[in-house]
This record gives sequence, C-alpha cells and structure tokens, in this order.
Amino acid sequence: QMFSVHRRRREIVCTDRLQQNKDTVFFRDGVRRIDFILSYLDDKDGEKKQERRREFEANLKKAGLELETEDKSDSDDLKTYFLKIHAPWEVLATYADVLKIKVPFKESDIPHGQDVPLEWLSRPFRLPEKVMRPQPDYFTSPFDKDKIDFFLIKNQDTFFPPSTRNRIVYYILSRCPYHKEDRKETDKKGIKRLLNNGTYTSAFPLHDCRYWERNTNEQCESERYHLYKNWARFLCFYKEQPLNLIRKYYGEKIGIYFAWLGFYTEMLFFAAVMGVICFTYGVLSYDDNLTSKEICDPSIGGRTVMCPLCDKKCSYWKLNSTCLSSWQSHLFDNEGTVFFAMFMGIWVTLFLEFWKRRQAQLEYEWDLVDFEEEQQQLQIRPEFETKCTDQRLNRITQEMEPYLPLPKKCGRFCLSGVTVLFWVSQHTTSTLCVFYRLAVYAAFASIMKDSPTKKIHLVGSLITPQLATSVTASFINFVIIMILNFFYERVAIWITDMEIPKTHLEYENKLTMKMFLFQFVNYYSSCFYVAFFKGKFVGYPGNYTYMFGKYSRLRNEECDPGGCLIELTTQLVIVMTGKQVCGNIQEALLPLLRNWWCSRKARKDQYSRWEQDHDLQNFSQLGLFYEYLEMVIQFGFITLFVASFPLAPLLALCNNILEVRVDAWKFTTQFRRPVAAKAHNIGAWQEILNVVAILSVVTNAFIMAFTSDMIPRLVYLYAYHPGSEATMSGYINNSLSVYDISQIPLLSTPICCLRYRDYRYPPGHQRQYSHTMQFWHILAAKLAFIIIMEHVVFVVKFFVAWLIPDVPSEVKARIKRERYLIQEYLHNYEVEKLKIQLSQSFIIEPKPEVCTATDKHHVLSECL
Repeated sequence: QMFSVHRRRREIVCTDRLQQNKDTVFFRDGVRRIDFILSYLDDKDGEKKQERRREFEANLKKAGLELETEDKSDSDDLKTYFLKIHAPWEVLATYADVLKIKVPFKESDIPHGQDVPLEWLSRPFRLPEKVMRPQPDYFTSPFDKDKIDFFLIKNQDTFFPPSTRNRIVYYILSRCPYHKEDRKETDKKGIKRLLNNGTYTSAFPLHDCRYWERNTNEQCESERYHLYKNWARFLCFYKEQPLNLIRKYYGEKIGIYFAWLGFYTEMLFFAAVMGVICFTYGVLSYDDNLTSKEICDPSIGGRTVMCPLCDKKCSYWKLNSTCLSSWQSHLFDNEGTVFFAMFMGIWVTLFLEFWKRRQAQLEYEWDLVDFEEEQQQLQIRPEFETKCTDQRLNRITQEMEPYLPLPKKCGRFCLSGVTVLFWVSQHTTSTLCVFYRLAVYAAFASIMKDSPTKKIHLVGSLITPQLATSVTASFINFVIIMILNFFYERVAIWITDMEIPKTHLEYENKLTMKMFLFQFVNYYSSCFYVAFFKGKFVGYPGNYTYMFGKYSRLRNEECDPGGCLIELTTQLVIVMTGKQVCGNIQEALLPLLRNWWCSRKARKDQYSRWEQDHDLQNFSQLGLFYEYLEMVIQFGFITLFVASFPLAPLLALCNNILEVRVDAWKFTTQFRRPVAAKAHNIGAWQEILNVVAILSVVTNAFIMAFTSDMIPRLVYLYAYHPGSEATMSGYINNSLSVYDISQIPLLSTPICCLRYRDYRYPPGHQRQYSHTMQFWHILAAKLAFIIIMEHVVFVVKFFVAWLIPDVPSEVKARIKRERYLIQEYLHNYEVEKLKIQLSQSFIIEPKPEVCTATDKHHVLSECL
C-alpha cells in the first residue's frame, strides 16, 4: 500500500512535465518504464490487421503486460500509431524464474585484480572507472520467485536492468497468440508473423536517451550517451572498450562480439610487427639479391631471349624486361618469409588459446558460467512450432512437443543439395576468369608488340602483359565476388529456412556453416588458383598443354618471369583491400546522410523518443552474423596466404582499429536498440577459426614450396653450384632450359635457340626435353620441406595448446568460491525460513483469495 501511494504521488508530479517533454522512456504517468514499442499504420483496407491487433493486444493484457497507445495525430508523419508496453513486477518475476535469469544476492568480496607494474604507462589508454564498471560486482544466483527476500532487491522498478526487461517482454511477444479463444490456430502466434504480414511495422526496445546529450530525467542512466562519448567516437580509437557497459546496455551476445573483435585486434599488433620486420629484411637485403642483378644485367638478362608466352599474338622477349618484377618479388620471396610463415602458424594457436582464457574470464564476470545451451534449447523458434504440426512425447520433460519427422527432415536436407549448384557456378566463374586472363594477356602482348619501340622502352619496365593481366583480372574477380555475395546470402538463408531448425542457436549455426562455405569458395578460389595451379601444367615449347585440348588453342597460363608469388601478392592485396574499403564505405559513409537527416529531425522539441528510434535502422537477428563473417574472411586472408604478403596483418590491423569504432558508431547512433540476448562464446565461428588455423599451416607450407622460388634457389646453392664457394651466381642460367628454334617449320629467324623456365635436357641429348635429375631433386626437397614445416609447426601448436589452460586458475578459484557461497547462503536462508514457519505454526492464516481470471492464467501459461 505504501508503494502504491508513493507511486500515485510520483504520477501527479510527473504528468505535467511529461506532457511538455515527449523525449522520455516512461508512460504518461512518469512512473512505468517503456520496455517495448510496437508501431503500425491504420490502413483503410486493414480490417483483418485491426482484428489481429485487437486479439494480440488483448492477449498481451491477459499475460500481465500494460499497454498505452500514442495516436497517429501525435506522430511526426500523422500516420503511425505507437503502442507502448510495460512489464510490471509480477510479470518480470514470473518470467525471470522461467528463464533462470541470474540476479545478485550478495555483494562480491573478491578484489578486481592486483596492481600491475608500470601501471602509469597504460593510463592514457584507460577509461573512467564508472564507465568501465557501471555497477558493483555481485554474487549471483538464478532468480526464484518463491525466494524473493533472498535476493538484494532494493527497488522493484530498477532491480531488473532495461536489457533484461526488454528480453523478457520480447520472449512474451514472440509467443503470444493473436487468434480468438474459440479458434485453436497454432500458427497464429508471435510478433514475427505479425511483422511479416504487415499487422505491425516495427517492434523494438527504446534507447534511454539521445546519443549526444544526457537524458533530463534522473531516473535514466543515459548509458547510450556514455557509450557514444567514451566508445563510439573515432578519437577514442586508442582507448580500451567499456565491455561491461556494452554488456549491460546491449546484452552478452553483442558484448562478446566486441570483446572478441578487440582481442583479435590486439593480437594483430604482434603479427603486424613481425610482418613489418620481415618486409624490412627484404628491403635491406635488396642489394644482395644476385638473382635480380643477373636478370637486369644487359650482358646476361639482356642477351637471354625467352620463348613467347602465348601463341600467335606474343613475340620473343628478353629476360631483362622483367627486371622490376624480379626486384618486387624479392621483397616478399626471401629467407625471412619462411620464418614469418612459421611464426604465423604459432601466432594463430596463441590467438585461439588466449582467446579461450579471455572468454572464460568474461563468462565468470558476466554470470555465464552455468549458462548451458540447454537453456536456449528450451527457446524453440516460433517458426518451428508453426510449421511442425506433428507432436511427440519428450522423454525428459514428459510433455508433448512439436517435431519434424525423419522422412520430412531427410527430404529437406536433400533439397539443400542445391548448394552444389552454387559450388559448380563458382568453379565456372573461376574458369571464366582463366579464359579472361588468357584472352587479355594475348591482347596486351599484341598491343605492346605493335606499339612503337620508343614507347615500349619508356613504359615497358613498368607495364608488362603479365602485370596488366594480373591487375585487371584481380579487379574483375573482385567485382564478381561482390556480385556473387548478393546471391549467396539469399540462397544460404533460403536453404536454412527450408530445413526448419528447432532453436535459434541451431538456426545460426547452420546458416553460419553454409554462408562461410559459400564465401570461402567465393573469396579464396582465385588465390588458390594462382598459388597452386597457375604455371604448374604448362608443358614445354613444341608440346604445350592446352585447356580443353590442343584444338581449343588456349594455352595454360605461365607464371610471371619473376615467379607466381608476386601475382599471388597482387591478387591478395586487391581482393583483401577492396573488400575492406567497400565494407567501410558501406558501413560508415553511406549512413551519414541518414544520420544527418535524423539528427536534424531530432532537434524538434516534440519529436518523441519512440519516433526518434523508429527512424533508425532495424537491427536484424543476423546483424552480428555479417560482422563475424567479415572478420573471419579477413582472418583467412592473413593466415591462409600470409606467406605471399607479410604486410597483410598490418593492413588488417589498420582496418580493425577503424572497424571497432565504426561498429560502435553504428550500434550507438544508426541502429535501434537490439533485444538483449545471451551468449557465452562466439558460437560456430570458434570451430571455423580452428579449421582455418590448421589449414593455414598446410597452405603456407605449399606456397613456400611450390609458389615461391626459395627451394630451387637453396637446392642450387648447396648442390648444383659449380664453384667451391656457395653463391647464387649462375642461378638464372641454371634455371632456364634451352629450345632449338630450328625445329619449328616455316620459321626463319636469326635466333638459334630460346630459353624457358623449366629443368629439361637440351636439344641433342638422348633424353631431350625430358626432366633433368635436378628437377626431381628440387621436387623431393619441396616435399621434404612441406613435411618438415608442417610437423614442426603442428608440434609447437599442440604443445602450446597443451601448455596454456583454457580457464585461468584465478577464474577457477573464483567460480568455486561463488558456488560455495551460494550453497551456504541458500542453506542459511532455508534454515531461517523453516524457523519462521515453525514459530508461526500455531497462527491461523487467512485463506488466499481465489483468482477468477482464468483466461488471464490461460494466456500466461500458454506463453510460458
């Protein structure tokens, strides 16, 4: 009674003030907080929609929610109605018990952490303590409605934070029916179906204030303002992230994403430093590169005439025309690259293992230690309940539940075989790209052959047919990738919807695997082609290998005279950089106009809080999915092919520093407030990262062995150098085979012989044009290198993984202490409660009033 009197007084004081200020998160009484907003348009021909809304809102009231409607005449566009929803204490307590939400019962007595040496060095990177820890640390326990006095409930209005409140309300909305009582239509249930059929236009929780200023109401925490001020601005790029505040405002699922992104960016710093050191070594050893000096030497490379690289259109060319590309190749193809490739194999393991430790620490701090997937298994998707009409008995709960029969499930999985068609289409695209490279190379060669000699002399060292073909093919391939992304996204969602996953977790995991497989082929197929297929099946003069047979006259591509590694570097740089630039433009620059327009409208005095949020972009259920996908694709670029471009981690680091603030800016200023969701890890992405980490060791070993020229140089240096002193002089002449041009009929030329890249016996030898013994020695050395490198890196990886425990010992001790305290306090609580019951055993208590609102209990039980 005292609480109700106090509440009515607050209503009288706040009503007049709220009528003047619509930028509020409370009902008109100024007491009841708005937990959710539904908007709709009053269509002229929308009688069915009106009937659905009436039934749905009536059932929401029966479930215990309180509603308040804002008429369209009060909206800015004079068309939109807004339905405000408030969950009273009784509803919150009931569903907190059902969802097993953890709440505090005792303030923690465990210190935050020990003093770190040289702590003053990190002060410029730190945020204020009230931002980093917006609330004290508590020992928590799952909420129990029958033990309310066990928990630290100082104020029922603020006991559950807004993120928990909107999560509970959304749980009710997603399961509340909108059919009449006399009709048992199981498919008419949930806010998602009402949004899909246009009954409601949007559903979202409210931000607590404008992002650029505090809320004038002291009851609002203005957490959005603090997030924007200390996190979402780019000027804060060197500051740590307020993860606890992010978790409190947006929920654990979004908090764990930003924690992972920040940790990944921090670990990239070490990889970027080693990449810069490796690149610097290539620059400093520039003058010691005897191979490039021989290529550029007019007396060696200038007198070496090479075989044409294509039929008909291409002419002979001198080896010294590739002088620049050979110098460029040395920057990335040197002894330091081997060390860097092995370092990255170990770095990936350290990153994944240390992330597990960081993740375990967050699980403890965010009360996710006992959060099991079974809790999410209880939250069946409404789509599954709607489409699966068959029922069966659950052996655990002994209740009837919907299920998908095995024949239907197998049929739907077989239909998912449509993915094979897209794999084939991707490979077809790669083949078309090869056709393009062959045709364009011939065209460029023809143009440069027919051009005046002076022009070729001026630009020939910078523009070669190989370079022009590689760059243009990479750009066109990138455009094809972006186009295919549009189709892959829709196909993956369609296939996943067709399979009807049972839970949200299962839906996300299936979609994650399908989308990543599509993107893996889409982004990496061209790099795999250049690294492992181009130049490997060429043949030799007089017996070249042709695509689709000799009559197709499409010769297989040869590598650039400087090697295929520089072409792989070109492909990687263009695709990786292009993806990052396009992603940042799409995420940051395009929303600026929308942000300017919404900010201009938001300056209006009567522009309400729900209208401001209504004008923002909707944050879909798959919003984080695309953020993870973008980062995992980047992770693949810097691990799978890092041996070809040691500066890739540096580019990723610069991009991620910007990405953290762009994502923070989007969440804070561009998106409606998402419904809070729990997650104790990054889900299926963890397994994908593990697979990519293992695959990266194999790909980098093959790149160093078959794409790089390092192994042939080492074999020549230690086994085939003619002199007593091991040097690289004479390597170019040794690596080029000879072809007798007189064997070509109807061709008169003063040149007696041509050179080509291979290890074959010269003309006149009894085994002419067959592979020499040096070729087989080099092949054996390449295979030995792959085996040794893989085994060394894998042994170190597994040793490091074994050495570093997944859960820190300090976190284990804290978990044990918290569990001990929970048991102790629950025991003492039950003992005290039993004493009170025994002392009052002789007091006759009045019978509780019998509630006659059976329909209300029926709807409440149905939602539960």
